[in-house]
Amino acid sequence: MAHWNTRGLRGSSFEGLINFTNQSYLQHNLAVIQKVPTPITPVEVNNKERTITKAYFGEKSTVDYIGVVQGIAICFEAKETKYTNFPLKNIHSHQMEFMSSFTKQEGIAFFLINFKQASKIFFLPWEELDIAMKGSGKSIPYSSFNPDFLVHNRDGFPVHYLEAINTYLKLYSKS
Repeated sequence: MAHWNTRGLRGSSFEGLINFTNQSYLQHNLAVIQKVPTPITPVEVNNKERTITKAYFGEKSTVDYIGVVQGIAICFEAKETKYTNFPLKNIHSHQMEFMSSFTKQEGIAFFLINFKQASKIFFLPWEELDIAMKGSGKSIPYSSFNPDFLVHNRDGFPVHYLEAINTYLKLYSKS
């Protein structure tokens, strides 16, 4: 069982931008996307400050977000890296298994990868990550990310990933 610590808050500002984007998508009737809470079991609580001071992850979470975009089911994971590559060790097998099952049901599964140094966010389709995970590499270089899947801050949506989903549908449509 994993132990709760401050490392669990990595990426929280990135997720904050995604949460804001998702709320804006909802307000504009573009999508309904929910953050999937990570199940924890509190062990120690500071009642005076009303905070959990020690907890354990109760079970493995599947993905960070799940929802529907104009009739299309989506799920995705948000990841950040401070490097010029994306380390594959950041991806867990239970996440890949869930996403595989999700895509078999004709949903779209993907990752949003935030390269902090470059200040760039990329949409990474599950299919491309699956190929990389089966390869011998330990990471995906920044230069390997498809520029067509660059996620922009546009139209009041700080992480406007719906544009990347549209590009994905054009490239991966099952004709």
